[in-house]
Amino acid sequence: MKIEKATLEDARGMRDLVSIYAKEEKMLPRSLSSIYESIREYFVIRDGENILGTCGLHVYWLDMAEVRSLAIHPHYVKKGLGTKLVRACLREAKKMGIKKVFTLTVAPKFFNKLGFKKIDANKLPMKVWGECVNCPKFMDCDETAMQVEL
Repeated sequence: MKIEKATLEDARGMRDLVSIYAKEEKMLPRSLSSIYESIREYFVIRDGENILGTCGLHVYWLDMAEVRSLAIHPHYVKKGLGTKLVRACLREAKKMGIKKVFTLTVAPKFFNKLGFKKIDANKLPMKVWGECVNCPKFMDCDETAMQVEL
């Protein structure tokens, strides 16, 4: 298993992984076209041809980015793959000179172990008014806003 930047050939497998959790309302769905458009943001962990996990780093501003769409194949959960993917995103952010990385998550304990701290979601206006406003849970959000400073 190794972490690599995602390729166009990975897009369908990435969408399928994200869809597992989107159906459970644990994350927002990602269309195939949106994954193709943002493929350069994503990392994958693969075992041969199989995509076992994916995670993206979406830049919002000069000093702010989001870790998003972290999805691990259900048979590989709790095996350290999510940690490896988030750390890959944080390394990428640091290389780019990004100072703050945030996430909106239903798994705050996981992100806390990686140094993220809970913040007020109102500090994320670009995110809240960009994507969140289209979420069916917008007015009753169960996600925790968290941030790490690099």
